[in-house]
Amino acid sequence: MTISDRVRVKNVHVLSDRHYRLNEVEFDYRRGDGEWQAQKREVFDRGHAATLLPYNLASRTVVLTRQFRLPAYLAGHDDLMIEAAAGMLDNETPEKRIRAEAEEEIGYRLGDVRKVFEAFMSPGSVTEKLHFFVAEYEAAMRVGNGGGLAEEGEDIEVLELPADSALAMISDGRIADAKTIMLLQYAALNIFGK
Repeated sequence: MTISDRVRVKNVHVLSDRHYRLNEVEFDYRRGDGEWQAQKREVFDRGHAATLLPYNLASRTVVLTRQFRLPAYLAGHDDLMIEAAAGMLDNETPEKRIRAEAEEEIGYRLGDVRKVFEAFMSPGSVTEKLHFFVAEYEAAMRVGNGGGLAEEGEDIEVLELPADSALAMISDGRIADAKTIMLLQYAALNIFGK
């Protein structure tokens, strides 16, 4: 039996369809004991995205961004967010999208980008699947200042940090973004820890 055999969607009601879509979904779910249970959930559909951690093995540095995030602020985070570069796929392949985001947000035209995993970031309420990439960078790959696109409301500061300092920023709370934590921990185990 697959999950498709255990779910019967009965109704999808659009609650909001502005920048992203918020649906209320009514469905029946066959529980582990075989009984069917009617359920209702709100599901935020924002599409899929890609994120990237550029690293320099020789200098043991990484490139991150710092920017304002309204939802984090409203949840009590009274600081700018330090994050890995990322962006919505917008009908592009994850690799093509992350290359464009790297140029827009951090100003680097990267060579080889390597996908390391993908994950659902909040599967209880959000449909988004994030594609995680790493890429080596060097100073010669810098083709611009980065900073994002002002017409999209982006005002991004580019940070080049020692990898050990970035990892310490997880422990002291300065880095509180899940995708960034995941990429830094991946790098600690699989890139810098080798």
